[in-house]
Amino acid sequence: MDTSRLLRTTGIVIAAAGLLLSGCSSGGSGEPRAVASSEGGSAAPSAQPTPDQAALRPYYEQKLTWRDCGVPGFQCATMKAPLDYANAGSGQDVDIAVARRPATGPGKRLGSLVVNPGGPGGSGIGYLQAYAGIGYPAPVRARYDMVSFDPRGVDRSSPVECLTGPQMDKYTQVDQTPDDAAERARLVAAFKEFAAGCQARSQKVLPHVSTVDAARDMDLLRAVLGDEKLAYVGASYGTFLGATYADLFPDRVGRLVLDGAMDPSRPALDLNRDQTEGFETAFTAFAKDCAKRPGCPLGQGDPAAVAARLKDFFRKVDAQPVPTGEDARPLGESLATTGVIAALYDESAWPQLREALTAAMNGDGAGLLSLADSYFEREPDGKYANLMAANAAVNCLDQPPAFTGPESVESALPSFEKASPVFGAGLAWASLNCTYWPVKATGAARPLTAKGAPPILVVGTTRDPATPYKWAQALAGQLDSGTLLTYDGDGHTAYGRGSDCIDTSINQYLLEGKVPPDGKKC
Repeated sequence: MDTSRLLRTTGIVIAAAGLLLSGCSSGGSGEPRAVASSEGGSAAPSAQPTPDQAALRPYYEQKLTWRDCGVPGFQCATMKAPLDYANAGSGQDVDIAVARRPATGPGKRLGSLVVNPGGPGGSGIGYLQAYAGIGYPAPVRARYDMVSFDPRGVDRSSPVECLTGPQMDKYTQVDQTPDDAAERARLVAAFKEFAAGCQARSQKVLPHVSTVDAARDMDLLRAVLGDEKLAYVGASYGTFLGATYADLFPDRVGRLVLDGAMDPSRPALDLNRDQTEGFETAFTAFAKDCAKRPGCPLGQGDPAAVAARLKDFFRKVDAQPVPTGEDARPLGESLATTGVIAALYDESAWPQLREALTAAMNGDGAGLLSLADSYFEREPDGKYANLMAANAAVNCLDQPPAFTGPESVESALPSFEKASPVFGAGLAWASLNCTYWPVKATGAARPLTAKGAPPILVVGTTRDPATPYKWAQALAGQLDSGTLLTYDGDGHTAYGRGSDCIDTSINQYLLEGKVPPDGKKC
């Protein structure tokens, strides 16, 4: 199986930010306007001053110079955005990398369709070139220029950098379920080292990579592409980015699809606990399927029995890591857990997970290590994409930390372990990372309403591991014009995953503006 598929819709929302776990004219509507924190709802944190119209005008009127990307059919450009929207006239900019694949025809061109794979920290350009630009339904690609960008702090766009490859190798192996005071101290030290590395290597950009900043960049992109309205498909965290945009600029919303939705009203602690429950739901679905098969490495029986065997396996590799063929990276509990979680994003990875678990239980951890590496975006040469660095940087700005310190994690452990007996402890401790972040959060949990926006399509999958279905229900209810489309199925997100019902509904919305009935189920 192509493990890169696991990250095409990156679902590393909050909990994963720790050890576990991404020339055109300006157009007629390109003139900037002030965005007060009270306008359109509450996406803009009150701590961020209103951007200055005059200072933003040159950014909205810039021309993109398109060049060959080195990938057939795609063009690339670089867009300038102010480093600090509150001080846009300072002359300090960030470079935003943009890519597109022009509409292929036939049919009248509908403009640009901007896509985002999630994360935060996922490369939009990588997603566009490897999947969306060639794999989205042909009728959509025929009539839209397929466009994406790496959000600020991500990959090609002034990336946040924290640790070297060897340092990341060590970081990803730190025990995330500490059994005693010494292990807890090592975990805290790892989080502090990660945060200090980010501050040392990315001090300039670190305070300016929030989702609100990225949403404002997206409005610049809309303008320089020549579009009066934004057409957008966002997956996972990309739904939060899209909803934030809609709340800031409701009059500039075109056709927005928010697939695998987040609930912006949930504080970090609740998001992490909800996601923990989501992974338990996904694992239960895997366990039921696995137990029906004669070769299931976790044996037969009900899901609770299968889960108990997996937890026992984690305990064993915690005490005695399994060889992987790499002396410096044996399979301990942390990497094993990450490998399992990576495969839960997509039910097509279940066969690979069964094989990897079978091998690991027989002394070969290479398969689970490969799954973990795909999750962390680690290359065979030991280099890491900046997914995990950007993920933490954005999440830690968007909300205050879930925990104040190890003691508060200890207090919350029972609720996390109730949500997931298998993954609860690890996901609770992973949520501690923002506690030591060097930049204070500028955002807070709050509902997004996008008052005055045209219909926005919110899509939820009933057994989604990373963005629980109830989040989609919540976001659709918060948005004044939200319409909920439900996929009764497994895996993370719904569009392009094999449901004709889902794909047809979304395609009709994108191509014709036809909104499915609110609450439609597929």
